[in-house]
Amino acid sequence: MDHSAARATAAPQLHVVLVLAAATGGIGAHVRSLTQGLVAHGVTVTVCAPEGVDRLHGFSAAGARLHTVDITPTSGARSDAVAIGELRRAFTGADVVHAHGLRAGLLSDLALRTAGRFPGIRPETPLVVTSHHALLATGLERRLQRLMERRVVRAADLVLGASSDLVARARELGATDARLGPVAAPPLPPAGLDRAAARAALPGGDDGRPVVLAIGRLVVQKCFSLLLDAVPHFAAPGGPMPHVLLAGDGPERQALYDRVRSEKLPVDLLGYRTDIPELLAAADVVVLSSRWEARSLVAQEAMRAGVPVVATAVGGVPELVGDAAVLVPFADPRALGGAVRDLLGDEKRRTELAEAGRAQARTWPDEAATVAQVLSVYDELVQRQV
Repeated sequence: MDHSAARATAAPQLHVVLVLAAATGGIGAHVRSLTQGLVAHGVTVTVCAPEGVDRLHGFSAAGARLHTVDITPTSGARSDAVAIGELRRAFTGADVVHAHGLRAGLLSDLALRTAGRFPGIRPETPLVVTSHHALLATGLERRLQRLMERRVVRAADLVLGASSDLVARARELGATDARLGPVAAPPLPPAGLDRAAARAALPGGDDGRPVVLAIGRLVVQKCFSLLLDAVPHFAAPGGPMPHVLLAGDGPERQALYDRVRSEKLPVDLLGYRTDIPELLAAADVVVLSSRWEARSLVAQEAMRAGVPVVATAVGGVPELVGDAAVLVPFADPRALGGAVRDLLGDEKRRTELAEAGRAQARTWPDEAATVAQVLSVYDELVQRQV
């Protein structure tokens, strides 16, 4: 049987439910990209997400049905029961459920496996779980997360890992089927300003100093505290201290602001920004100081834009960037600061990395390839049920 022909015929009737918790960064952008691509292929898409997430990512604007489900970051008997009930309603008539993240995966599995008397829900409905993040908690929280992780990867019909280390982890925990499922960064629009105008628009204008840019949600995983530790090492002896920009918002914002102020660091906290193309146009170097990343969207955006990247060698970053970025060990502010300092002092090397970054970016799967892979997975799982 020609499965591609069968999918082309069946696609208009295929109903997929995408489930996610509150997501302000890469997960939300990925689900939005999947939604748009799947709808373009004639798939009916329902997105289950907390209230407010749709306003940020535009799932309904991309053609999805929106079903509000409050999936809280941590477990609670009452909140979980309410979420499971809402998920059951959303799963009515679904051919595939695709959860993003462990909490979404756990509650989706509970909703499917306890469907019981609910009409229109088949307990054998395939469950796909995309693992986007490593678990970085400590103590009791870490033990609880590990238990949840084991349950979810064993319950899923298929685990897609956003990086190879996540795939290996799922297999270690007993996943029935675990595969690499790269998350493509949606292409940014072209910058509306040229380099000179973009630099002039920075806080304080263009004072001639090099510009170092970091972007991301201000959370522990991104470890912007390491970035601040490294800032004093950015300047060459006798040279100017670079202008450091940090774009993003999150729970670490006040602590980072207090450090910048008390240590008199040359860092501007820009808050949440929508002008990322213009910030990239102004930057000389982009820095990733994360404790862990899968396929960093910031690294993808910077390399596509031809901005040299200095990053910690964690998670999926080395396989993503190859030889087209400067990698340093995590938790070594001198190494991070020295790599930035050396790169700022070597225009030829920056030009080489800009070209290498664009070339490396051309090797990554784009959004269309990502959607095609997911459609193929759905087709495979649905065929198993026939």
